Amino acid sequence: MKSKKMDCSHIQFCERKSKLDLKQLQEIFKATAFWAKDRKIEDLEIAIANSEPVISVWDGERMIGFARATSDGVYRACIWDVVIHPDYQGLGLGRKLVQTVLSHPRMSKVEKVYLMTTYQQKFYERIGFEYNQSTTMVLHNPLLVNQIQALESPAAVSIESA
Repeated sequence: MKSKKMDCSHIQFCERKSKLDLKQLQEIFKATAFWAKDRKIEDLEIAIANSEPVISVWDGERMIGFARATSDGVYRACIWDVVIHPDYQGLGLGRKLVQTVLSHPRMSKVEKVYLMTTYQQKFYERIGFEYNQSTTMVLHNPLLVNQIQALESPAAVSIESA
């Protein structure tokens, strides 16, 4: 376990997706994120390729933190997968990671930035995020598949052509 008084001057923040070691990222998810502990490397590759910015935090050759976001660059953005390895939590790296994501050109001028968290509301409130009761809707993929299948059924076609 790292000391809370650890000198973090050697910690590096990196925006190069090509530098990511997906096995290390997978290990951080397993150690810190119940919601991401079973993610497959192939799926991580797709998610990362479709995210901008993608920020990683390094202690030498060891990845110790990660976050990604998606954004339209103007109106809305969402921060995803903010994680700091347990050995490095409590040192201010999570705050710095989120601030680095927010300062990225794709994020810095966006009207509203969203994120979802199960247990870390207080952490994000200290950074400036506010609880937002009005954006609690979610559509799970199986529902979407069923809706698409229903639209493609012969009954749906006959209703549309009537």
